[in-house]
Amino acid sequence: MTLRQTVLKIIYPLWIFYNKLTGIRSKVLKNKTRLDPPQSFYTLAAQLNDGTELSFDSLKGKKVLLVNTASDCGYTNQYRDLQKLFEEKKEQLTVIGFPANDFKKQEKGSDREIAEFCQTNFGIGFPLAKKSSVTRGPQQNPVFKWLTDKTKNGWTNKQPSWNFSKWLIDEEGMLTHYFDPAISPLSEEMTSAINS
Repeated sequence: MTLRQTVLKIIYPLWIFYNKLTGIRSKVLKNKTRLDPPQSFYTLAAQLNDGTELSFDSLKGKKVLLVNTASDCGYTNQYRDLQKLFEEKKEQLTVIGFPANDFKKQEKGSDREIAEFCQTNFGIGFPLAKKSSVTRGPQQNPVFKWLTDKTKNGWTNKQPSWNFSKWLIDEEGMLTHYFDPAISPLSEEMTSAINS
């Protein structure tokens, strides 16, 4: 862990408290329309950082939590909470991390370096995608094109507000929730949405 990463890990609880107090990056959006997405979630796939492909068709019947991640962010400590959530709910939930360098260049490592960092510091066992762009533009990861385009997902155009934004897909492939970065993976809002 770099000095910056160590400092960020120490101040993480204060950072989350400050965000909740001020309401910064702490929105939760819920899909109340419940319309079938024009493009099925199950037509998508993630290119994983080990070179394999994870077809989302294989995730039918499970909830899926998609998170854009970064190793040098104030929210990086959420990797620990994501791993705990993954372990506790693995029968009903798949977590997939999407490392991205879109916000203040906070993910500078290669796919191998990111995987090593996540395994060494947080014991990550859930899948990590290849590093890609999650924000709108020609290089945007196809999964995030679906997540952030209501003509594809049937609900919202919400872009990630920062690293560790989270999208929840239900067992039928419907995008049901968006959680801002300050919402912990172990928060009541998140666990309630997963358990519903």
